[in-house]
Amino acid sequence: MANKTSQHILSTSANLLGFCLFILTSIHLADRTANSRIDELTSGIALLLTVSSILSFMSIKTDNAKREYRLEQTADYLFFCALAGIFTIITYITALFWYY
Repeated sequence: MANKTSQHILSTSANLLGFCLFILTSIHLADRTANSRIDELTSGIALLLTVSSILSFMSIKTDNAKREYRLEQTADYLFFCALAGIFTIITYITALFWYY
């Protein structure tokens, strides 16, 4: 069984993980962690993206078709959850700037 999405999940989640780490570093350098929920949300999303990357890599490397499918589906689900989390952060930042 050929991987359909594992290569795409691996590359995109690695790029988004770098973006999350950039946001975390920026927040800490600006010393804005005391009153920011963005820090906690971004850390959780970074964890989801890391696990998604690992699972998609394992899906690419395995020879067992059943395990490959299961790993790919789990990586896909976690990646979608991370995208939903990124959407939540963007909505939160927009609301903060819109009302203040």
